[in-house]
Amino acid sequence: MVNKVKTCVFISGKGSNLFSIIKNSRNYYFPIKINLVISNKKNADGLKIAKKYSIPFKFFSSINQDKFEKQSLIELKKKKIKFLCLAGFMKILSKNFIENFGHKIINIHPSLLPRYKGSNTHQRVLKNKDKYSGCTVHFVTPKLDSGKIILQKKVSVSKNDTKESLKKKILKAEHITYSKAIIATFKQFLFEKKIYFNFSVFNTIRTVYRIFIYGQTIHFSKGSFFSFQRIRGSH
Repeated sequence: MVNKVKTCVFISGKGSNLFSIIKNSRNYYFPIKINLVISNKKNADGLKIAKKYSIPFKFFSSINQDKFEKQSLIELKKKKIKFLCLAGFMKILSKNFIENFGHKIINIHPSLLPRYKGSNTHQRVLKNKDKYSGCTVHFVTPKLDSGKIILQKKVSVSKNDTKESLKKKILKAEHITYSKAIIATFKQFLFEKKIYFNFSVFNTIRTVYRIFIYGQTIHFSKGSFFSFQRIRGSH
């Protein structure tokens, strides 16, 4: 059995990206399992999706940002969450939260960053008569929409597009791009650790998890399988 990274998804709304990630996470070799969903909106439709798939979920009001973050951190630690995805989560996490969580956090944004950070992206794209827009998955930092880019998907903008039609186009792209970016995040971790591999993507995904969580060093050579070397105290 493949051990997957315990993951939480933060949401504020419908949860369509959450739904896509849940579906893909059921693939045997997908690197994460969603063990928790947290919403800052009590009536977010995404909570219904979590309930449908028997995923534990919590609502914490973010009217008081500090209280929301403290409550969330307690829950994340209780569930032993090691990876956090923001999917339609309409709040900026503080530097204190990011540092206290201590693991990777990624977000999806409906524009081709670094263009159009923040809100009202579709309106700004149409106003400027851009030929292309899209979505970006990036690492989360205290600075809004400024973390290292993991993956982008370009979407063409037609002269007949409205805010709503462009939103639908990009959302469709998001549903594919987010899961690809999750896989890419784990591959990227391999490269950062100077790990070398030469075998199928499924074995890659399976192995990346072990490195990501347990800090193992893995060396690969052509024509051979892999070996593990544990690094004590590595995360």
